[in-house]
Amino acid sequence: MKKLIIGTRGSDLALWQANFTKDKLAEIGVESELKIIKTQGDKILNLRLDKLEGKGFFTKELEEGLLNGTIDIAVHSHKDLPTTHPAGLIIAAVSEREDPSELLLILKDCVDVTQKLSLKTGAQVGTSSNRRKAQLLAMRTDLNIEDLRGNINTRIQKLRDENYDAIMIAKAGVARLELDLSEFHMEVIDPTELVPAPAQGVLAIQIRENDQELFDVLQKINDADVAASIAVERKVLNLFEGGCHMPLGCYCRKEDDQYEIWTSKADSGDDFPDRVFLRVDSLEGLPEKIVAKFDAGRKLPSKVFISREIGEHSYFRRALEKNNIEIEGRSLIRTFPIVNVLDPFYLKHIDWIFFSSRNGVEYFFHLKPALPKHVKFGVVGRGSEDALRKFGHLADFVGETGDITEVAEEFAPMVKGATVLFPRAQDSLLTIQKSLTADTKVVDLPIYETVIEEDIDQTHADILIFTSPSNVEAYFVDNLLEPGQKVIAIGNSTGKKFDEMGVQYTLPYSPDEIGLAEAVFGIDIK
Repeated sequence: MKKLIIGTRGSDLALWQANFTKDKLAEIGVESELKIIKTQGDKILNLRLDKLEGKGFFTKELEEGLLNGTIDIAVHSHKDLPTTHPAGLIIAAVSEREDPSELLLILKDCVDVTQKLSLKTGAQVGTSSNRRKAQLLAMRTDLNIEDLRGNINTRIQKLRDENYDAIMIAKAGVARLELDLSEFHMEVIDPTELVPAPAQGVLAIQIRENDQELFDVLQKINDADVAASIAVERKVLNLFEGGCHMPLGCYCRKEDDQYEIWTSKADSGDDFPDRVFLRVDSLEGLPEKIVAKFDAGRKLPSKVFISREIGEHSYFRRALEKNNIEIEGRSLIRTFPIVNVLDPFYLKHIDWIFFSSRNGVEYFFHLKPALPKHVKFGVVGRGSEDALRKFGHLADFVGETGDITEVAEEFAPMVKGATVLFPRAQDSLLTIQKSLTADTKVVDLPIYETVIEEDIDQTHADILIFTSPSNVEAYFVDNLLEPGQKVIAIGNSTGKKFDEMGVQYTLPYSPDEIGLAEAVFGIDIK
């Protein structure tokens, strides 16, 4: 095959991507060289991305180079591509997927670890992405989101110059360029929490449609699994008729033999996004199923019961009230401390402290523990992580999923041979403790007990959410489900109670307010 010409933008990241492709081609014996082409998006730096004319302002000139034959391959960040290709061009191959997480870079004097995302109150955050803006404001209504343009190094320099308190960028770019960002505080936001742009972290290799020989060669470097996942994400974007400035996030991944898909969509960067999570066996018809969940005419529940108090400004309340869903929030249990004083010697040789609930965090720190300097913290989910922040500590391990068995499997190798303290409810199931290796020392500390309320009133809500096994036991002493009522169990241990009762339930991906909101929005009401 002749020596190929790879067209690329001239930024550091674009050149990295082009050179990565050049190296991949070299591995299969194909020679190539780079040709730098300036795009409209590189030339116009004074306007927000959503104010630029057209949808292909980072790709149009590269595509013209393909069509007129001055280049043979164009390498793009896949998320920058319009969902419909110009006539005569195709995506012949895609790369493996770099971590699609978002990265929040914060000036160190603007850090407040007691707050979600470690940002001080009212922080100015730079991003020109409406998708990021909508999701950030949903998590933190106090933030001020400011426009931020430029390539990755330009953006970081603007933060360095203190034009912002923090900026949000894709983690993939930082990883690829191996940038040293130790001068900033960094928060990595998982794609299950802040949903990335369709195809974020993936490179697209574009060629002329009639170049069959080159297409066949490029199949040797094509990642077919990634191609299948991002095809779902981009089809969702296409069905919503959105460009890369639309406040839409969609992330699909394969876990074992199933696919997990998160979608977040807002009307604008200033509006609260709706979110849905699906777990399916097949990708067939999946984009259409996702889009149907966001149909304005779809019937949603009129009332949702949840077995705990819900704060006036909480994420869950705002997510439901946006859709005119009434919330009935009341705990069916009461908790009481059973330890009032903690001997400092008890904590002296602890390496890790693991919390399986927000109650565990709060009761433990109310004891004012004298902690070893280098102690690490593990938590079962983002709700416990947020509770830990309020006491000025960041979690070193966060179990993202509501499946406690999966959390245990992930945590066990991290603490092999260490001493782990478990502040817990007196009647907890000890799932994590039982999963640890034999050489891991477990220090159990029951610090509170749970008491079931008596004479609990029945709820007539469309959906019932139970936040602990004790709440399930409390409700079903005297009450039964009405026909048509749906049930959500916050995690595996709560779900097991329903398994024992033969009751069907939905399990959210994450045992926090975002996960619960996704679960409510995903349930079909008849």
